[in-house]
Amino acid sequence: MALHNGSPTVTVWSDIGCPWASLALHSLRAAARRRDLPLLIDHRAFPLELFNREPTPKFIVDPEVMAIAARLPELGWRLWDGPAHTYPVTTLPALEAVQAAKDPAIGGLRGSDELDDALRRAFYADSKCISVHAVILEIAEQCEHVDAKVLAQALARGSGRAEVYAHWRTAEGPDVQGSPHLFAAGGYAAHNPGATFTWTGSPYEGGLPRLDDYSAAWADELLDTIHRES
Repeated sequence: MALHNGSPTVTVWSDIGCPWASLALHSLRAAARRRDLPLLIDHRAFPLELFNREPTPKFIVDPEVMAIAARLPELGWRLWDGPAHTYPVTTLPALEAVQAAKDPAIGGLRGSDELDDALRRAFYADSKCISVHAVILEIAEQCEHVDAKVLAQALARGSGRAEVYAHWRTAEGPDVQGSPHLFAAGGYAAHNPGATFTWTGSPYEGGLPRLDDYSAAWADELLDTIHRES
């Protein structure tokens, strides 16, 4: 963890298409807002489709969304209700845009996190196809701290792609266990914090996720830790 412009920074490895990562990020952001504490999130890509060599299957994402949203309706998530042919087949363009937005000329870490949050809401709440360049830019235009025009120019040059692939190679090592994995000051490291869940069987054979418990207390504990260290 480092200070960036005076704000504590948490590094989060995740895939935008991972419901558990989106839950963890919601909890952390919500706790920071509730306590009016400064926080920056440095997003690192954990591109599931590159690890698995296939798109993240809808039949896995849907039951995970259902299990999480049923327990935490305040998320505003719902099952995909867009046309079947518009379901995102890849999250790489969205992950690349989040990385490209870190450029201070586009948004820096604040803008990058704002875009990440908006992309997740667009997917989980609004059934937007975040695989599509035009959709990503439309979402970026709604982000206060993102210069969507400069982002469009950067993406046209391929910005963000090299970073996503570099993150993938790093995440293949032993330190990053999955999506999400959070790192912060004082040696803090947590994979999928707060969630106790299991699959009843292989999702490829009809198994379903069972969310036995979820506590967001970890987010307050993490905020306490990083603000003591800063």
